[in-house]
Amino acid sequence: MVQVNLAAREITVKVVYYGPALSGKTTNLQELHKMIDPRARGRMVTLDTADDRTLYFDFLPIEFASAAGFSVKIKLFTVPGQVMHKSTRKVVLAGADAVVFVADSQRSSASANAYSWRDMEANLRSNGIDFDSIPKVVQFNKRDLPDIKPLSEIRQSWGDIPTFPAVAIRGEGVLETFRELMRRLYRDLDQKHGFQEKFQLTEEDFLAGVFQNIGEEKAAPPRA
Repeated sequence: MVQVNLAAREITVKVVYYGPALSGKTTNLQELHKMIDPRARGRMVTLDTADDRTLYFDFLPIEFASAAGFSVKIKLFTVPGQVMHKSTRKVVLAGADAVVFVADSQRSSASANAYSWRDMEANLRSNGIDFDSIPKVVQFNKRDLPDIKPLSEIRQSWGDIPTFPAVAIRGEGVLETFRELMRRLYRDLDQKHGFQEKFQLTEEDFLAGVFQNIGEEKAAPPRA
């Protein structure tokens, strides 16, 4: 849940990257970390395990100032994908304001994707978060591998939820996914908390603040 500290003039939001093991969640954050100016982002922390890439991952805030003088911090997290770490995933999802679901495009990963999606829904509801209304996008990663689902089939299956093709290890689709989520996150926060009225923060200013240190040539409009 968004945190507003009026005394410190800080706004903090939480974004979680969710998905099955080895789908590319950590890679997405590593690529964002490379792209963002070091002055606008914090230290990246990860803990590797023998059976998965990540046990717990914290990408410290992207930070920018609003016209009203508030410091806006966006904290990015990933969750471990292994089935055994369900309790950790639930803890990391607590207080989430938006989620990116990173799926593996290979047909052989369909059941793992489906399990992880149901797991995300259950954990969000357990944390008192409305699964239907929380801003979310889906990234179908690993488009460079063989035996992948066609994009037409993917988009037909996922309906109104925005889906993005990606090869995260090459940085492809990483920013498009993140930008669309930020757009949806702002609209949700503005509707619920009146961001434009209270903090003089428009959608355009919010997106410009998030992406100001990445470069417009990289932060292209979404292609969903």
